[in-house]
Amino acid sequence: MPKNYESDVLALPIFKQEDSSLPSENETKNPPFQYVLCTATSPAVKLHDETLTYLNQGQSYEVRMLDNRKAGELPELTNKMVKSTVRVVFHDRRLQYTEHQQLEGWKWNRPGDRLLDIDIPMSVGIVEPKTHPSQLNAAEFLWDMNKRTSVFVQVHCISTEFTPRKHGGEKGVPFRIQIDTFALGENGEYTEHIHSASCQIKVFKPKGADRKQKTDREKMEKRTPQEKEKYQPSYDTTILSECSPWPDNAYVSTNQAATPTFTNTPLFFLYIHQHLPIYLIGLPTASIQDTQKWLQKNRFNSYARLFSHFSGSDLLKLTRDDLVQICGPADGIRLFNALKSRLCPRLTVYVCKESPQESPLLETHGTNENGDHNISSSLRGTK
Repeated sequence: MPKNYESDVLALPIFKQEDSSLPSENETKNPPFQYVLCTATSPAVKLHDETLTYLNQGQSYEVRMLDNRKAGELPELTNKMVKSTVRVVFHDRRLQYTEHQQLEGWKWNRPGDRLLDIDIPMSVGIVEPKTHPSQLNAAEFLWDMNKRTSVFVQVHCISTEFTPRKHGGEKGVPFRIQIDTFALGENGEYTEHIHSASCQIKVFKPKGADRKQKTDREKMEKRTPQEKEKYQPSYDTTILSECSPWPDNAYVSTNQAATPTFTNTPLFFLYIHQHLPIYLIGLPTASIQDTQKWLQKNRFNSYARLFSHFSGSDLLKLTRDDLVQICGPADGIRLFNALKSRLCPRLTVYVCKESPQESPLLETHGTNENGDHNISSSLRGTK
């Protein structure tokens, strides 16, 4: 069940004198919709943590679409259809940042497959279900709030497919099922956002979710009563909690090449010798194309496709843990060191434009009494 954060705050002693300034439970606005995933939550989740639900790969799960409006609330939606988009996304923010690259890699390994589908024959009350080839992790449909509506979803990706090492489901990354609902706008399209909610899930190979749920239940039974008080019970259903709408163009990137100016320098190496890279120039402002060249030059060819939409600044934003999670321990650490290291130059060369005036650093060439060629330098200027 959703947590009541306001009641948690009021329970703290420091806020006891501020009760009158905070809204009461009766004044709390209920969401207009409620989405219920009809499968049990894990019992091995601590009290104040978000619920976690285990799903089997490819299995159809019912999500009930409930009209939660009070009398007279949002009258403009009465007897009208709304559109909902259901999608599976990453829970981890680091993977959200690289979502486009992660999904492209998944598509490359499993051509023709989708991460999420709607089981149309089992669904009830949905109209015009659609999937887009460019959005493998999302599907949309229309539904009437006055009628019973249940959409059955199938998640085809498993949590271990996005981890560097394939240890099994419980070591995999968590996902989120998110539903965004829109009303018909003035332009005749369903663009007016009304409500969004999501829940945390992990996806296992067939029957793996049942085994994991059983394992968690057995572990909890072995705990003492005092330890059990720290954990929330397993609920028969999973209620999606309110969240921000998922951005439509979160990972659309432009492929425009950077203009080689002083403030937008291309990525290149300065070579004094063919095999002696002195210093990496312009990485923070490198274009996507130049970043690809740098990856290939530094023997990261196998990850060029994964970082195909990354500029130099995007790469520099990734932490060591991010790169290890994306590329694995060996290549992740090697890439991190290549990005962050600063090579000590063996030779520094200073150059300047030729000037008619005499330079303060004056080099004189001459011949000594023995006929040997020598170079002497004299520094002229104020002390």
